[in-house]
Amino acid sequence: ERFHQTVLNEFYRIAFRKTMYKSVEQLQEDLDFYMLQYNEERTHQGKRCKGRTPMQTFLDSLHLAKEKLVDCTAS
Repeated sequence: ERFHQTVLNEFYRIAFRKTMYKSVEQLQEDLDFYMLQYNEERTHQGKRCKGRTPMQTFLDSLHLAKEKLVDCTAS
């Protein structure tokens, strides 16, 4: 729910004030660009991100997921 509120406040409300979209595809392009910035360029202060981007947090945790996958298949 928090993510949806963020997208509403930081993307949709601003985008619809600035742009008259002629197609869903045009809106999707702008949303895709926003999501790229949100996930790969903007740092987050949440419990897990600790000043990293969500993509950095995800990539840094991949080894943990792989370890858990190995543990599950070894049983």
